[in-house]
Amino acid sequence: MKGILAINKPKGISSSNIVVKIKKILNTKKVGHMGTLDPLASGVLIIGVGKATRLFQEFLNKKKRYLATFKFGEQTDTLDLEGKVIKTCSNLPTKQQIESVLPNFIGNQDQLPPEYSSKKIDGKRAYDLARSGKEVSLKPSKIEIYDMKLVSQLSEKTFVFDIYCSSGTYIRSIARDLGEKLNSCATMVDLVRTECGNFKIKDCSLLENQTTESLSSSIIKIEDALNYLEKLSISDELLTDLLNGKKINFKEVLKFNNIHKKSNNKKYCLFNNNQIVGICMEDSFDNLKIETFLYN
Repeated sequence: MKGILAINKPKGISSSNIVVKIKKILNTKKVGHMGTLDPLASGVLIIGVGKATRLFQEFLNKKKRYLATFKFGEQTDTLDLEGKVIKTCSNLPTKQQIESVLPNFIGNQDQLPPEYSSKKIDGKRAYDLARSGKEVSLKPSKIEIYDMKLVSQLSEKTFVFDIYCSSGTYIRSIARDLGEKLNSCATMVDLVRTECGNFKIKDCSLLENQTTESLSSSIIKIEDALNYLEKLSISDELLTDLLNGKKINFKEVLKFNNIHKKSNNKKYCLFNNNQIVGICMEDSFDNLKIETFLYN
């Protein structure tokens, strides 16, 4: 059993607990999620089953889209509802004021992660240091926000945003920074991940009332989950050489596929007789390099 599950995670449960539930339903041990979604958040959670767990890095780095609800006028130490209020302010921005500053948040930027985050400082998690009352000194991370729109206003203090961003972006930090930009303060009060790479929330499965048979039928084949990659095939002879650790010149692979022009630094999905071998690319020595091995 191997493949990808796209799960619509409910609020109030951790990503790790979702993995535990899936292991129990499918009666298999090799299950892992492809990027944590906080317990207070809901939405798209990508799960690898079997050899698909090797695709962690592939899916972890995918672009994400969220519906995020920010409440202005107060800020917690965790920047979400799990924390205690550490700042309040009476200056509440209007819809027009918010929309006027949103263009400032689009593009590449350095983002300071929340003190209560899983970032490591000298081998220790930032949230562990923060909870123990120790000073947390985090360095900004490079992120990119591709698009950010104000979707609706729920109350005088509460607004919903559609945020399309790179992997590694902290939505809680956007709430903090947006509040500061508007001479106010803000906290994230709700978060729904609506997209992760090619996976959208409307296509995700719920775990409630799932049986082994029904959940197994929801598993997406690895090759279908990687359909955004161009396909290459190798002959039985080349596969044997590969499995025996022999170097294969990338030109031989291109020749087998009747391709005469190569693309530098491009990743491919490699097959043999319609069976997936793995994700590959050309290395700096013009040889075939398997980035993620998925055969058998």
